[in-house]
Amino acid sequence: MRALLAIALLALCGWWSLPWLKTHLPPQWNPFTPLSVTDPQGWMMRYKLQRLSHDPAACMAVMQRASQQGWVEFRAVPALKGDCPIEQPLRVSGFGEVTLSSSFLASCPMAVSSTIYVVNSTHALQQAGINSPIRHISHVGSYACRNIYHRQQGRLSEHATADAWDVTGFQLADGRWLQVAKNWHQPEDAAAGLRALWQNGCATFGNALGPDYNAAHAGHFHLGMRGAGYCR
Repeated sequence: MRALLAIALLALCGWWSLPWLKTHLPPQWNPFTPLSVTDPQGWMMRYKLQRLSHDPAACMAVMQRASQQGWVEFRAVPALKGDCPIEQPLRVSGFGEVTLSSSFLASCPMAVSSTIYVVNSTHALQQAGINSPIRHISHVGSYACRNIYHRQQGRLSEHATADAWDVTGFQLADGRWLQVAKNWHQPEDAAAGLRALWQNGCATFGNALGPDYNAAHAGHFHLGMRGAGYCR
């Protein structure tokens, strides 16, 4: 009986404190504040990202705010039908000062996550001792209606729902290239930069797979939405 009374009192205190929490908690701890692509990475950001997958209007609002702030360039495209339908696809064409080897198709949550990834890339590189930011990203696409590893049988790949992005390299503002296939192990500074960018993906996406995962990922980072920070 006492335990039930204590639980009821805690619930009541929580309910009374909601108005204060909504206005006083910082964004990184406030579940009521809409997600911003500049929010600190962490469990609250991941929780808000997960909510967007069930709220298309809120997801689009995040992208529109990010676009207005100059973090991303995108446009909505018609829904995809057929074997691999997507209700709200977006075509991403750039991230502020960061250009792309080509535009790519993404689900709205994937577009949000990729924007957060690029926003945080400068800090990630600085932690690796590289003070030149990314200015260009080379990739080999996102959407592909296929099974995992192109198998005839098995579950659909994350690419089938535009929930994954395969990145092959990054060009820095000083002209240097960090290419996954060539620089994962050497030279030392480039390898450190790539590993920092891969770990940045671990903090942003549901999964981040790199060359150490298996031979199929030897030349790219697979940044996908499934999972809760699976990092290999």
